[in-house]
Amino acid sequence: MSQHNKPVVTVLTAPGEQEPPGVDSLKAHAEVRFASDEATLRRTLPGTDVMMVTDFRTGTLEAAWGCADKLKWIHATSAGVDALMFPALTQGDVVVTNARGIFDRTIAEYVLCTILMFAKDFPGSIRLQIKHQWKHRDTERAEGQQVLVVGAGSIGRQIGRLVGAAGLKPHGIARTARTDDPDFVAVHSNDDLYEQLGQADYVVIAAPLTPQTEGLFDEKAFKAMKNTARLINIGRGPIVKTDDLIAALKSGEIAGAGLDVFEEEPLREDHPLWDMENVTMTAHMAGDFIGWKRALTDQFLENFDRWKNNGELFNLVNKELGYAEKK
Repeated sequence: MSQHNKPVVTVLTAPGEQEPPGVDSLKAHAEVRFASDEATLRRTLPGTDVMMVTDFRTGTLEAAWGCADKLKWIHATSAGVDALMFPALTQGDVVVTNARGIFDRTIAEYVLCTILMFAKDFPGSIRLQIKHQWKHRDTERAEGQQVLVVGAGSIGRQIGRLVGAAGLKPHGIARTARTDDPDFVAVHSNDDLYEQLGQADYVVIAAPLTPQTEGLFDEKAFKAMKNTARLINIGRGPIVKTDDLIAALKSGEIAGAGLDVFEEEPLREDHPLWDMENVTMTAHMAGDFIGWKRALTDQFLENFDRWKNNGELFNLVNKELGYAEKK
């Protein structure tokens, strides 16, 4: 097949980001173009059939969208696709897939680790170690504690499975309630959120960012939680109203928070969350394991092979809901 007849794939990366590892193998099957800014994307989009998007936190694609004349499919190398859901895309015919499945297990490991750190007070032990202070304390048992996973999808399911294996009791929140789920004690409907918040020892946000979840964890939600409960957010930062969270942590309305995502990223150096002893924080890295970038490319290549052979794509995103549904 001549280069002229090959499908055209444009890879959109963030400025300064390197070419995704493994994408070289695509060049035998497609004309591959690269863009990392709006001006370049406007040049590469005409004639593009497929996009692989690693830069999903900027408005670059939306700004250049008018130049897309042949685009049929966009693959986001992320589980969350909220930043891609601009009106022209959601209302058009271009299909979207995501990286569902790549980060599930490592995020679940992060959540279990965070729960155990709180239960065994590792933050306190680290602070004492830095000060060279020997101080015996009694810590909590994790076994038997109730974990409420808000967002019982692909990532939420792995969280439920792993914390359940460690002896905790996972409950889920999803659009539809079900009592026969293999990975949860029970899955409750969205309408039961506040009732379930009052029963959980750990509340894990694993939901995608949608108009329904933005700001969901506010003063009302924190008042519904136990004052001994901890919040863990590995979903999206804007699901939590940061000012309300800080107020709840300071007042003792909740006991602590383990945060990997924030409304403001990167978090500014003088942000009050940095100095709160009942907070642990990481830099939006809960799912990122050694080799994750190559794994993302391999997943795209597998789907691309299906696409060029007129097969069915996996991880199709429901653009109205804003996430990939399990088939």
